[in-house]
Amino acid sequence: MRGSLGNLTLCLTLTAALAMTAACSGGDEDRTTLRVLAGPDLAVLEPLLDELRSDTGVELEMDYQADADTGEALAAAGKRRGGHEAAWLSTDRSFQLRHKGTARGLLRTPTMLSPVVVGLRPDAARALHAKSPDDGLSWADLADAAATGTVRFGMADPRRTGTGLAALVGVATAAAGTGGALREADVSCDRLRGFRSGQRITADSTRDLLDDFVDHPGTANALITYESDLLALNSGGRLDEKLEIVRPKDGTVLADFPLLLLDPGRRAAYDKVVEWLRQDSVQRKIMRTALRRPVNPSVAREGQLRAPVGNALYFPDGPDVLERLLDDYGDPAHRVADQVVFLLDFSGSMRGERMAELREAFADLSGADSSATGAFARFHLGERLTVVRFGGQVLEERTVTVRGERDLRTLADVVARGDYGDATAVWTALDHGYRTASSAVADEPGRSVSIVLMTDGENNAGIAYEEFVRRYEARSAGTRTAVHTYPVHFGEADAVALRRAAAKTGGRMVDADARGSSLSEAFKEIRGCR
Repeated sequence: MRGSLGNLTLCLTLTAALAMTAACSGGDEDRTTLRVLAGPDLAVLEPLLDELRSDTGVELEMDYQADADTGEALAAAGKRRGGHEAAWLSTDRSFQLRHKGTARGLLRTPTMLSPVVVGLRPDAARALHAKSPDDGLSWADLADAAATGTVRFGMADPRRTGTGLAALVGVATAAAGTGGALREADVSCDRLRGFRSGQRITADSTRDLLDDFVDHPGTANALITYESDLLALNSGGRLDEKLEIVRPKDGTVLADFPLLLLDPGRRAAYDKVVEWLRQDSVQRKIMRTALRRPVNPSVAREGQLRAPVGNALYFPDGPDVLERLLDDYGDPAHRVADQVVFLLDFSGSMRGERMAELREAFADLSGADSSATGAFARFHLGERLTVVRFGGQVLEERTVTVRGERDLRTLADVVARGDYGDATAVWTALDHGYRTASSAVADEPGRSVSIVLMTDGENNAGIAYEEFVRRYEARSAGTRTAVHTYPVHFGEADAVALRRAAAKTGGRMVDADARGSSLSEAFKEIRGCR
């Protein structure tokens, strides 16, 4: 009997020792570590990670990297480089577009939500509500206010951050007005120029953006970032006055903070983490800790998170569209003023109703048009505008840089002139326009210059089209690459000749006589390339 008890004691001791060894083995069954590539916006959840480890036995070893660096790191993970077994980002939309093959094979789980919205200082909020008192504010309202200098905003660099990219996609999608994902044609011209003229602060990270906004209160009166960032800023005691949070009525882009499994061999640990994060109790903790909306519909939103966010705006469905959007927006830290050269037909046939329509079109571009398309197409602060009136020869040229209403009135006065030419020198005027544009490009090679040619008749004076082409081809490669012509067909103008000139110079013709169109609509279309 004594020997049997001794054997039993030995067996129990060995069993306990084996159990302790298994507990320390680091297998998915007990405690393990996941190496996680993380976006900087996830750092706010650090207080919950100890609780995650305690409840699941899984420790997340977070490697925080700038948003711009995570895409290539994720692509490398498909080749088993970098040592990351999972990734936790604010958004993976850009990665999905640029690396579709790698993204297609990754397990993906959304963990929380936050829309990209706008925070307004009280002075900016009052100015915008005074102009739109009866309805919610839209991206178009913000673009209009940015174009006039009423709104001066901070936004993270869209080339470097998920927040900046989401904001840019949101406003560009709203500007397109199609109700769908952006297409290449939606970002091919000047639709966002007025909006971007209002950017005063940029940064390579959300944290730096918030710090700059707080530290330089006179520089910007609006902030475009995640809703959670604005709520945290309002509750953090860093501002003299809280920001009004605007969720634009024409839609927002939602970040869903996905957790991605990069190493299929770590599926068991990944599943434990996901199951824990998606519990209702944890979703409530995330909501209160990070001020982000729960992904579980069963979890009631609290406080300002109950506010509706409206329509969800879609990311582009092709990488080329995204690249074109970023290229069109350019470097927010280094802006060179745009210039538009308007060549306006003041031949005798423009007298009367046609000239009244032209003047109305310029009034609309100066802010008289309160529609959404008008807001995105209007002249904006800092823009350089040249008006050339021509008949049988060039009658007048006037250039202004828009700094306020006085400059816009100067342009209106030029267009209001009553003297007309007795002929129509279309190609002489276009050649003159290219001389002006060439000088602008030579002075500042980074300047964006375009030519708008409006005529209601055929060429019957000055140089022939062939001579214009000869002179155009003799101009510098820089001018020919940078400056495009957008003819507006009106009245009895030669549509075939205008299309030929547009094709030669890389632009396109717009027909103001098309059904349902007008000179005002044609100018807006050129400004926005709809």
